[in-house]
Amino acid sequence: MAHKDNPEFLSASTIKGDKVINTAGEDLGKIEELMLDLRDGRIAYAVLSFDGFLGLGNKLFAIPWSALSLRVHEHAFVLDIPKEVLEKAEGFDKDNWPVTNREWLSSMYSYYGYQPYWQTEMLENRPGNI
Repeated sequence: MAHKDNPEFLSASTIKGDKVINTAGEDLGKIEELMLDLRDGRIAYAVLSFDGFLGLGNKLFAIPWSALSLRVHEHAFVLDIPKEVLEKAEGFDKDNWPVTNREWLSSMYSYYGYQPYWQTEMLENRPGNI
């Protein structure tokens, strides 16, 4: 059972525009968009703007949804990715979004050190897993 302070469900519109902080509590930017995997019915990734944090300028960045965790009382999402990784991340322009497919998603997830959600689900659904 979910605790009342940790919601299990939120509307996408309440998340868009939420601030993103790092584990040290520093303001990184905000969630600009959520990209849905219509085939699997999941959030594939979040699109973040870092508002000039680390000199990243006005570019947008695709971040695995699993890299973000909600801090309800701060009305913020925590991004647990080292600064060095963010500094070298490949962003994109708001008018030139990447072509999203499983190959691109796998590469993006791998860059940030996360396993793609569809691979995680395959492992969890293997016979013998409890």
